[in-house]
Amino acid sequence: MQKIANIILGCAVLGVAIASCSSNKEPGRIYMPDMAYSRAYESYGERDTTLFTTNKFDKGGNKIYYNASPVVGTVKRGQAFAYTVANDSVGYKLSATVKNPFTEELQGAELAEIGRLYNINCGNCHGEKAARNGPLSTGGKIGGVANLTLPNYIAMSDGTMFHSTEYGKGVMGSYASQLSREQRWKIIKYIRVLQGGSAPAAPADSTATAAK
Repeated sequence: MQKIANIILGCAVLGVAIASCSSNKEPGRIYMPDMAYSRAYESYGERDTTLFTTNKFDKGGNKIYYNASPVVGTVKRGQAFAYTVANDSVGYKLSATVKNPFTEELQGAELAEIGRLYNINCGNCHGEKAARNGPLSTGGKIGGVANLTLPNYIAMSDGTMFHSTEYGKGVMGSYASQLSREQRWKIIKYIRVLQGGSAPAAPADSTATAAK
């Protein structure tokens, strides 16, 4: 009996010794090989190679399709919900039904900050009062700038205004890369203030920055 126990103990010690001599670079049996050996996209790596392609019709086999765009339906942390209305004539009409997700009126420091963003991104053309009196429009550099204080723009829905900031409209290009969705929705609320909306005025120390 003792002999059998010694044999078993010897085999166990031998097994441990053999296992300890194996390479530490080999993890042994892999439960999820796709995760252990994933072909992840490397930051700043060249995309169009033998491993990656930006052409969705060239994917498959040994190539991984990667276009650096967010997954459809996902929302960046801290970002407002995605705007999914199509950029066509039908989508432009549908935009009138989209409501501004930010229902609180702009006040205080927020009013001043959104006013600052408006003046930087919109004031050059539309003017500080949104009356098409910005330096680029009055200087003859750009034509066809909208006077946002006219009745048709006062009656225009927030969704349609946002549609124009998302895709561009006429001579105005898209501002989707310059301003977040939240900023653009709130700039539209600021335009309502310039149009004579019911939002409360900014404090005296921020009025000059926000609305002048």
